Amino acid sequence: MVPDSIRINPSVLAADFVNMQAEVGRIAAADFVHVDVMDNHFVPNLTFGPQMVERIQATSPVPLDVHLMITDADRWAPGYAELGAASVTFHLEAATDPVSLARRLRQIGARAGVAVKPATGVEGLYDVLDEFDQILVMTVEPGFGGQSFMADQMPKLARLHDEARRRGSQVWLQVDGGISESTIAQAAEAGADTFVAGSAVFGADDPARAIEALRSLAGSAHRH
Repeated sequence: MVPDSIRINPSVLAADFVNMQAEVGRIAAADFVHVDVMDNHFVPNLTFGPQMVERIQATSPVPLDVHLMITDADRWAPGYAELGAASVTFHLEAATDPVSLARRLRQIGARAGVAVKPATGVEGLYDVLDEFDQILVMTVEPGFGGQSFMADQMPKLARLHDEARRRGSQVWLQVDGGISESTIAQAAEAGADTFVAGSAVFGADDPARAIEALRSLAGSAHRH
């Protein structure tokens, strides 16, 4: 029995951008579609901006989980919530006032998420956990898909999980980077409940079957 709390969010970074509508249509079994917005400043890669997100929003069978890898998040993040994204995650390293920004996102109607790079600690978030709906622990250096999973991020994730539970927080704990059938159990054991998977889903012959396989593996290993 897979817990209801397990979420699989395929990343369109691994999709065929030319056929985005058809690609997103292949993942109706997912919980969210993960949309990576990169500006070639915060990370050394460029993907797309509000116009593309708006088009994905209009055609996606599942809600959007937007991950902003951009500078000046305080200025730009609210616009993605206004487009109708169900969840907007900005980087802690790119925000001057993360709590105020999260409150603004919630006010607009989106779930508010904050992400941390592998070298960034999470201890500073402990006292403000309830200001966020989701914390994303990156399991690769942000910027490019197809990287290898960083198992050394699991102790940080486990500490965050245990602190969140100790405080009675219902915050979702997301991981992004190198998530596949061979790594998802490690992340679930450390406390993740929301998983971004790119090529493991979009590279599969049957994305729906791949999503359910990931969901089952995570559910069996999940740290309560």
